[in-house]
Amino acid sequence: MAGCQLVGNSVFYGTERRNCHCQLVKFSGVPLFYPLLNVPLTKISASLSNEGPPDGYRKNVGICLVNPSKKIFTASRIYIPNTWQMPQGGANKGEDLRKAAMRELREETGVTSAEFLAEAPYWLTYDFPIKVKDKLNRRWGTNYKGQAQKWFLFKFTGNEEEINLLGDGSEKPEFKEWSWRLPEQVVELAVDFKKPVYEQVLKVFSPYFSSDGDKEQCLTKNERNGGKIHKQTTKRSSTKNKPNGGKKIHKQTKRCSTSLQGQV
Repeated sequence: MAGCQLVGNSVFYGTERRNCHCQLVKFSGVPLFYPLLNVPLTKISASLSNEGPPDGYRKNVGICLVNPSKKIFTASRIYIPNTWQMPQGGANKGEDLRKAAMRELREETGVTSAEFLAEAPYWLTYDFPIKVKDKLNRRWGTNYKGQAQKWFLFKFTGNEEEINLLGDGSEKPEFKEWSWRLPEQVVELAVDFKKPVYEQVLKVFSPYFSSDGDKEQCLTKNERNGGKIHKQTTKRSSTKNKPNGGKKIHKQTKRCSTSLQGQV
């Protein structure tokens, strides 16, 4: 029976299975277990097809990029202080969603060395904040409630010098800092209206993060607090250490002008 479940202002769409407390979904990367949330189904109908998002939401892809230490790539928006997020972006009409995720990753972070691990089995949605909803729809000529996302898990296989918040030059930069963080930190630092989606994404991909529990227990205090923070400069290779509690800094100096940065 198809249905959707509401968490805060976010909805995830899946399949209800009675007398079953979990579902097993296998992908080419890792097997994924995820629990069904103990909340009632809403009356919102949704297509379970991977070909399109639920009605009224903009098609979007999210990227969970992890390094060999099972930490997650996060970046802070240029105009929203102390707000961090995983890469994401709109998918073009007819575009393969996994390819769209790789494209967005390249455009926003410069990363091309990434190995596909898994795909979330359902769409996740969040509503736009009221203050920016009308502005976004006027800009796009649409009437979206918010964004519907398919999430992809990738493993970073390159060197950190490859990470460049100026992206590949095809789009205006969106981020000024980046860091590898633990799953709980990713949720904690996210903007409020995205937290429920992030919680679900990390539950879906949790077997990958928990597969190296012994190593996790050996993390240093500094690593548990987020580790190194990197700020982007206008030059690709201008990386240097600065005194900031032992954190490595790369600063973003090139700015872009848009009143809606960080809202979507």
